[in-house]
Amino acid sequence: MDRAVLALLYLGLHDGDRAWKSFDWSALDRLHAQGLISDPASRAKSVRFTEDGLELARARFHELFGD
Repeated sequence: MDRAVLALLYLGLHDGDRAWKSFDWSALDRLHAQGLISDPASRAKSVRFTEDGLELARARFHELFGD
């Protein structure tokens, strides 16, 4: 589940390293605990990928959905 959410976050990528946080809160919390995204418990409507998170999100997106 988290791999799919990470890939879908990548689909909503904007401003270089941000993604809209319109996904299940528990999945976002788990991704944050893994150090892949910024803390989703903020007033911002998006989260920021960490450097590792962005690389992994890109890889998961291509793995699950192709080029």
